[in-house]
Amino acid sequence: MDTDNLSVVLHAKGDLRLELRPVPEPGPNGDRVAIEPAVPSEMDEFVKSGNYHLSPNIFFCGRPPDDGTICRYYKHSAGFCHKLPDNVTYEEGALIELLSVGIHACRKASISLGSSVLIRCHRFLTGPIGQVTLLVAKAMGASQVIISDLSAERLAKAKDLGADFLLPVKSEDAPQEIARRVEGMLGGMPHISIECIGVQSSIQTAIYATCSGGAVVLVGLGEKMTTVPLLSAAVREVDIKGVCRYCNTWPLAIAMVASKQVDVKPLVTQRFPLEQAVQAFETTRQRLGVKVMLKGDKNHQNP
Repeated sequence: MDTDNLSVVLHAKGDLRLELRPVPEPGPNGDRVAIEPAVPSEMDEFVKSGNYHLSPNIFFCGRPPDDGTICRYYKHSAGFCHKLPDNVTYEEGALIELLSVGIHACRKASISLGSSVLIRCHRFLTGPIGQVTLLVAKAMGASQVIISDLSAERLAKAKDLGADFLLPVKSEDAPQEIARRVEGMLGGMPHISIECIGVQSSIQTAIYATCSGGAVVLVGLGEKMTTVPLLSAAVREVDIKGVCRYCNTWPLAIAMVASKQVDVKPLVTQRFPLEQAVQAFETTRQRLGVKVMLKGDKNHQNP
């Protein structure tokens, strides 16, 4: 058995190291799987109701003090290892977690046939989260999706993935002005706005832009205290919904990829072997590309 369990370990902010860790004792093997990182530790009321993602008693890979999965060998709860069909690659399997974020957000938004959707992004976040949200929204039947961003390069990528309208913005643009531009491009206010940044001005824009009776879904995480035009939402019955990771999304995400309803492969723009993990994280820190993929299998470095 291989004894090389090269692992990426974060000791402190800015202190990322490659270390050899013990190889965990394996169980029955043979299946290719996608790992769902959130595993409930207790059968509490959240787990019983199917909302296990909200349980305070949850193990989550990579959230301190729980170890992450960036290593050559990793042992995980079998119930949260989801088998991959033969036509789904390892890279696609690795992107199921990311796709799940978009699925959970679009479910919360109740996107359906004919929905018009605004996706608010930052020049850093039209990367993975904004782009998978776009893919899922179109797959769920959204007829018009407008995506806003500071980066022309990221907007071009969104166009390739199926965005109907692209809205370049500047950081100094006023929220109400952006909302008016959204309405002008769509010919009306969107039914749903999905906010993927967490920045105060972006949340304000999402509320101003959304039509009466619509919904704003907050995916991005920002400051603990945020000033928003709550009265505008209240008198127009605009629902504001939060998102906590994902829940019961792996089977659907795998089915969407396997059936070719969504194509996540274009999201991967750079690949690194595990030995170059520090360089891979530096590439991400510099905001280069969309999704950086680490390849843990020494014998499987191709897409």
